[in-house]
Amino acid sequence: MLGNWTEAGIRDVKHGPQREESFRKAVEAAGGKVLLDLHTMGAYDFVVAVELPSDEAANTVALRTGQQGFVRTTTLKGWTGSEFAELVQKL
Repeated sequence: MLGNWTEAGIRDVKHGPQREESFRKAVEAAGGKVLLDLHTMGAYDFVVAVELPSDEAANTVALRTGQQGFVRTTTLKGWTGSEFAELVQKL
């Protein structure tokens, strides 16, 4: 998940760590886990790698996060190298 602060999010950035913990708890409540959480410079303000049980769970977490109004996300689905190799073998 790639993300950027909204105007409200950057104004209230001091509460970012608490919102980050809430996000982590939401991911866990959806049956997943946060694998990586990086605050970045450049086109995106943060990168979060999450593992969730389904695309539906991932979409729900992303939508609930967006509803709060502090961040906007771009969600990417990824495959590990071994998962990709398995897909390629089916070609």
